[in-house]
Amino acid sequence: MQLLALETSTELCSAALWRDGDVRVREALAGQRHSELLLPMIDALLTEAGVKLAVLDGIAFGAGPGSFTGLRIACGVTQGLAFGADLPVVPVSTLEALAEATGADVTRAVCCFDARLGEIFHATYVRAAEGWREASSPVLATPATAPAITGDGWTGLGSGFTTHGAVLAQRYGAQLREVRPDVLPHARAVATLGARALARGEGVAAERALPLYIRDKVAQTVAERAQR
Repeated sequence: MQLLALETSTELCSAALWRDGDVRVREALAGQRHSELLLPMIDALLTEAGVKLAVLDGIAFGAGPGSFTGLRIACGVTQGLAFGADLPVVPVSTLEALAEATGADVTRAVCCFDARLGEIFHATYVRAAEGWREASSPVLATPATAPAITGDGWTGLGSGFTTHGAVLAQRYGAQLREVRPDVLPHARAVATLGARALARGEGVAAERALPLYIRDKVAQTVAERAQR
């Protein structure tokens, strides 16, 4: 299987080329330059590997949640490439990619990004033989009302623990074995998850590849969301 993977949901811009388990990557801390950097990364990967886009089996991308602009860039580039080459697309949860970006020693992951406005994007995953099992699905929550976890030995991952570490530590207490707030979702992880999904026949047409925003109104105020 040959798969291109893109991830631009955070400040890290990355692309990966998966070829039967061998992965080549390009990455850069992009700030606001994702749109400028992503296409040259893709071109460099394909050129280095001597691979034409049209011979790939699909394209995976970090679908969200995450930066609104970053998600639109990854989705837009993916759709454009997939339309042109007639390839299936695999949207991958950036929170699951966060879990996949850790080492094999992590078996239970509390994944959360800072969503601003005092909130976090949150999901939990448990390692299984086939990959990761979703213990709780991606949601938008306040740190104090983040979904509960069962049992001990969890690892906290992501920028939510940087911004709201004290509240999350109070929320989960001794259930957290450790916290790794600096881990970021990476195209390498998106490629691994995307290859598994594509092998299961979960690729979709390019027009059905949509970002997962979670926030149904990006500019919504805290007061407005409290009324939902």
